Amino acid sequence: MIMQPVASSNLVSVGYDDSVNTLYIQFRNGTYKYYNVPNNVYRGLLNAPSKGRYHDAFIKNRYQYSRA
Repeated sequence: MIMQPVASSNLVSVGYDDSVNTLYIQFRNGTYKYYNVPNNVYRGLLNAPSKGRYHDAFIKNRYQYSRA
């Protein structure tokens, strides 16, 4: 899996493992894995004008996660 750098004040890079539907987000304070995330949510994050706002609206508190 390749982590792609993103333009964001809080997110550093994102990656996605299609085989297990796991989204990886590297924040400035660490990396987190989000489980059972559909591919379209990952693509939405990549295409969002504000990655932080997208994360807050569509990922945070919606998917189980752990610190990587």
